[in-house]
Amino acid sequence: MDDDPDPDGAGMSIDARGDREVPGACPMDCPDTCSWVVTVRDGRAVRLEGDPDHPFTRGVLCNKLNDYVAYTQSPERLLYPMRRVGPKGAGDFERISWEAALDEIAERLQGVIREFGGPAIWPYVGSGSMGLLQGVYGAGRRLWNVVGASRHLMTICTIAGGVGTGYTLGDNRVGMDPETLRFSKLIILWGSNTLTTNHHLWRPITTARRNGAHLVVIDPTRTRTADAADSHLALIPGTDAALALGLLHVVLGEGAEDRDFIERHTLGWDAFRRRILEYPPARVAEICGLPVDAIVELGKRIARTRPTGIRVTMGLQRHGGGGMAVRTITCIPGVTGDWRYPGGGAGYDTRGFFGVNWAALYRDDLRRPDTRALSMTRLGEGLLEVTDPPVKALVVYASNPAASVPHQTKIRRGLARPDLFTVVVEHFRTDTVEYADIVLPATMQFEHADVQISYGHLYISWNEPAVAPPGECLPTTEIFRRLARRLGLDVSCLYDSDEEMARQLLDSDHPSLRGITFDALRKRGWMRLAVPEPFVPFADGFPTPSGKLEFYTTRMTQAGLDPLAGYTPPYEAAQRGTPLAARYPLALIAGADHYFVNSVFANVPAQTRRSGPTTIRVHPGDAMPRRLETGCEARVFNDRGAFVARVEVTPRVRPGVVASTKGRWPRLSTDGATVNATVDERDADMGGGAVFHDNRVEVERLSRSAG
Repeated sequence: MDDDPDPDGAGMSIDARGDREVPGACPMDCPDTCSWVVTVRDGRAVRLEGDPDHPFTRGVLCNKLNDYVAYTQSPERLLYPMRRVGPKGAGDFERISWEAALDEIAERLQGVIREFGGPAIWPYVGSGSMGLLQGVYGAGRRLWNVVGASRHLMTICTIAGGVGTGYTLGDNRVGMDPETLRFSKLIILWGSNTLTTNHHLWRPITTARRNGAHLVVIDPTRTRTADAADSHLALIPGTDAALALGLLHVVLGEGAEDRDFIERHTLGWDAFRRRILEYPPARVAEICGLPVDAIVELGKRIARTRPTGIRVTMGLQRHGGGGMAVRTITCIPGVTGDWRYPGGGAGYDTRGFFGVNWAALYRDDLRRPDTRALSMTRLGEGLLEVTDPPVKALVVYASNPAASVPHQTKIRRGLARPDLFTVVVEHFRTDTVEYADIVLPATMQFEHADVQISYGHLYISWNEPAVAPPGECLPTTEIFRRLARRLGLDVSCLYDSDEEMARQLLDSDHPSLRGITFDALRKRGWMRLAVPEPFVPFADGFPTPSGKLEFYTTRMTQAGLDPLAGYTPPYEAAQRGTPLAARYPLALIAGADHYFVNSVFANVPAQTRRSGPTTIRVHPGDAMPRRLETGCEARVFNDRGAFVARVEVTPRVRPGVVASTKGRWPRLSTDGATVNATVDERDADMGGGAVFHDNRVEVERLSRSAG
């Protein structure tokens, strides 16, 4: 089962032509986590479709998956282990055997451990796969615990907002069930370009709108989703928490707070009420750059509309006050009582509802409790500045940090260190691969087994391997089993098969997994968690220490934070009248590209053609004094770095803001750099989160013409 498709017990079918239809699930970093069906003919995948029976997927995949079959069969795939033979960064490699590759890796890692200790090894995993076995959650974790490697902190995506959610609701990964938006009468998509990043959610939103719901988008740019909304508020990046307080000020002015809910189900109301009163609409309009009337209108709509459902996604929390922003937004339904109703509340993440046996998967009991931790978004610092011990070995998988992580130029300097031993497990020759000493070819989702959960719905899925791996590609789980053998490690769980790990993962007495066994899941392909339908998780209480929604929490005091929900300004984005704002007067944000998932698919010619060249969108009022015109090339820069982009002059961005998209590969970009060359690697206010959207720049026209 680890290396070859095995139809026994799987929910696959065979049609009249002999084609097999194999159930699976998308591994991409997307809240939709689609269930799919792979059609296999003569051992080769020939078609991929969404599972029509899945209540969330409903037979439809996204545009990013249009070419996924061809992507898995690309002639550019890495098929064999390779060793570097030229200088780092040059991309010169020779093919070697698996035996030679694993022998060299084991020898080098053992040498690092002898001289510097296990923490000198940094296992660097990303969200290139969201699989519980093959991807970001569990792959390799047992091995690194036994070896004593540094702990890898996944700080790049959700962590600041997750911690903020946890302070309010009691769990970092819970909120309203997004499917219940179909019951909402007011829907607020806050920092969420749903039609690009979460388009299956549009179905319940459409259902609600047919029943009279009003749709509001809050986003600094006019996205595809904003175009489709009833109203759009384009605020200054990073000021979302101030807006939330201003909206609640209007709710209080209308006398629309749910006093019964507040009394029975919240903690710290008197103090929070006083804070809300510090943010009247006029003050908030100045902070957020919005008309007072727009704030009052939305505040009144929230005051009189039950249920109101708020969908918060990750972009808005990638700044210096991001954790507090999500914390304060999730307080809104605590004031209005919307947590009582189907279609009411706020949704950021759903993973906390999946009661799988994380302890059995991770085996963190094998790790020393004092093992140091290294932050994913501080890779440049980790490679160039961390000592005692320094990072001497880097093992990268499901990640392309040279493209995706802040402070790109600093990361390149770190990866180029001659004394750093780097192993990269990959599908294609990414920018990160160019710096590797050893490259290992990994399987893709059609070719291995996996379990998938979602951060945007309540279904767990099994991914059945549909075809044999090409070349000498191996599942990531098998790579780490083989490496453990080469390291001579005598810990039995390091050699558990994929099926054994899946069974351990699902061996849980948590009520959400009632009736969900490995055999049942594998046969069905997907199963909904054992929760009510509709699911209203906090109608009668919250998983906080007090059992109530906590406007005020001493847990924040213990962390050195303001214990009361409020507004924490971003570091850079909202500055006005400061020396930094004078030098770099434009706030740069870079949302998701409509055709890429982070940096995945950014090397696919069809997708890059659809996306077009790297573009920077500039408001006409900002373009004129800089002599910027649509179609010209410009340099976008600050003290950290620069990248080149084609200009689009458009009112779809607000004055003082410029917008691009993330995911480009540096080596496929003009001048070999992307937006992350300008992003700082500093931490957000909570959880050490990234600050991708807390970034001031200047834009200057280049004399050369755009190609």
